[in-house]
Amino acid sequence: METVLVSWSGGKDCALAMYDALVSGEYQVVGLLTTVTKDSDRVDLHDIRCSLIERQAQALGVPWEKVSISSYASNSDYEPNLAQTLMRYKEAGVTSVVCGDIFREDLRTYRTLNLAKLGLRAIFPLWKRDSLQLMDSFISLGFKAIVTSINASRLDGRFVGRAIDWKFMRDFPSSANICGEYGEYHTFVYDGPIFESAIPYTVGDIFERDDQFHHFKYCDVMPA
Repeated sequence: METVLVSWSGGKDCALAMYDALVSGEYQVVGLLTTVTKDSDRVDLHDIRCSLIERQAQALGVPWEKVSISSYASNSDYEPNLAQTLMRYKEAGVTSVVCGDIFREDLRTYRTLNLAKLGLRAIFPLWKRDSLQLMDSFISLGFKAIVTSINASRLDGRFVGRAIDWKFMRDFPSSANICGEYGEYHTFVYDGPIFESAIPYTVGDIFERDDQFHHFKYCDVMPA
């Protein structure tokens, strides 16, 4: 059985990728690896609080490792920190990293090449699977998630704070990717077949923020 890390954002794609890796019987997950913005102590783009990621790790029974970066950090700033963490796990026997990418060739190439430089392999359990079928599997398996952020240039603001369920799928516009693979939205997963128990949470304010290129709308999810 291969010893692996999971690239973990706290959202639905990494959760489903971890599920598929586990049910295959080929992998032992020994850690969750998350990039967080140290200025806010949240997962970038998803805007999930680190305290919630910690609770996910506890419910999964897997150690959590965070790589801290500054806001708007470049790849040249990010990659050395990530490499240092990955090498530590490699020395402990980790050989691969499970990623939740679905069809973005640029992301797959970037992750594959950067891991290969360290002598590690990238695993993509969801790669090239149909987006509607993936969402159907996510809901049918019993995963539960809430939308924590949306890119307002790609998706209507009414979707922020909504549950990922059948109604979400029915209401989702055909002009956007239902899995959010182009950054239309991001999620926080709080229950599912890989969790020992559901993670209680409360919903705070809805707020908006701009970065260098986009306008985002967020739902502040907090530990209950």
